[in-house]
Amino acid sequence: MRLAALYSGGKDSTLALYLAQQMGHEIPYLVSIVPKAGESWIFHVPNIGVVPLMSESLDMELITAETSGSEEADMRSLKEALSGLEIEGVVAGAVWSDYQWDRMNAVCGELDLMFIAPLWKKDQDMVLSELLEAGIRAVIVGCYAEGLDESWLGREIDARSAEELRLLRNKHGISVIGEGGEYESMTLDSPMHSRPLSIIEYEKEWKKGAGTLTVKKAGLI
Repeated sequence: MRLAALYSGGKDSTLALYLAQQMGHEIPYLVSIVPKAGESWIFHVPNIGVVPLMSESLDMELITAETSGSEEADMRSLKEALSGLEIEGVVAGAVWSDYQWDRMNAVCGELDLMFIAPLWKKDQDMVLSELLEAGIRAVIVGCYAEGLDESWLGREIDARSAEELRLLRNKHGISVIGEGGEYESMTLDSPMHSRPLSIIEYEKEWKKGAGTLTVKKAGLI
């Protein structure tokens, strides 16, 4: 099918895009919903401003729509972004959030589009393994759970960090893929990218056991 990919630049949306391509789907569009105030009820938004560089490397047209960040505005903006595209469906990186699934599926239903979520309800260890096996490189840009200290900000999700995340799950009960909001990620490279993303300037903020890495300047290598 001809699809648009909901794309935030995080690891899950990148893996879903990759798997959809492996299934044989044609994906000419990336769709990103950009909140005016930096927060969204439905969508992953950390470092969303870097997505245009990613779309350039992926050689896919980027479709964006702004939202105030409320649930109603998010859904309205998604509908506006998808309306008029010559597509048969939408692929997204939803994994375990029924909230995300219900709302994205509702918008697709209104537009008579198929909603495809290759990661939906998959075992989280399997998702983490598929990410590494696919050759997708992503770094952690937000930490919000016990056990994830400041040293995790900017750290790549590789075999070693994956094993440490599993150990932290055993100790603190966290999700190894951050599905409970424990951490946020940003993709640097994948087999689909013509050029990897390079973080040139960034700012770290750490307060009361949680923190973020905000990209100030990035480029393609």
